[in-house]
Amino acid sequence: MSTPNDWNALPSDLPVPEDDGSADHLTSYKLPEWITLPATTGAERVNLFSVSLERPVLVFAYPRTGQPGIANPEGWDEIPGARGCTPELCAVRDSITTLYSLAPNLAIFALSSQDTAYQKEVAERLHLPYPILSDQDLALTKALKLPTFDVSGEILIKRITLLLNAGEVVGFNYPVFPSDEAAKKAELLLSGAFGARLDS
Repeated sequence: MSTPNDWNALPSDLPVPEDDGSADHLTSYKLPEWITLPATTGAERVNLFSVSLERPVLVFAYPRTGQPGIANPEGWDEIPGARGCTPELCAVRDSITTLYSLAPNLAIFALSSQDTAYQKEVAERLHLPYPILSDQDLALTKALKLPTFDVSGEILIKRITLLLNAGEVVGFNYPVFPSDEAAKKAELLLSGAFGARLDS
């Protein structure tokens, strides 16, 4: 049985998010060419548009990760789709070989509105083999009109997985629930309707 601050586990009674249609516009949505985001790898800023011109890209966007010893915002577990960022990131980590087998040239990123310093702690603690991008100023979120929600005055990205290729969004999973199945659902994106396009 999980406890409120057991970030690695998902309570069995979490509310299920509903598809509110706020991602429906993303099919074939053009990526902004000018936005660059800092990454936990410490390398130069990442331009997802440019990366997607060279290879397919999976972006696992999530609201926020918790930290050991620090409580989540009040009522966090009652918000549909909020809880479960750590299990999601770990599931992607553990599925990375399978994801690469479906698209060997694939680029994988996670994305949240937390700052890079906060994200680096998470990336190091969870031993993530892929970068987390910070959209702290919500530039990408606003440009793509990603679904968001407000918690105590902070705007957070709802959990969504984006498949990018050739400068646009070519597929997405939304809402993603439970969060630890984000990687499995992404496998379907890669091997499904867009598989031929990615392999061409």
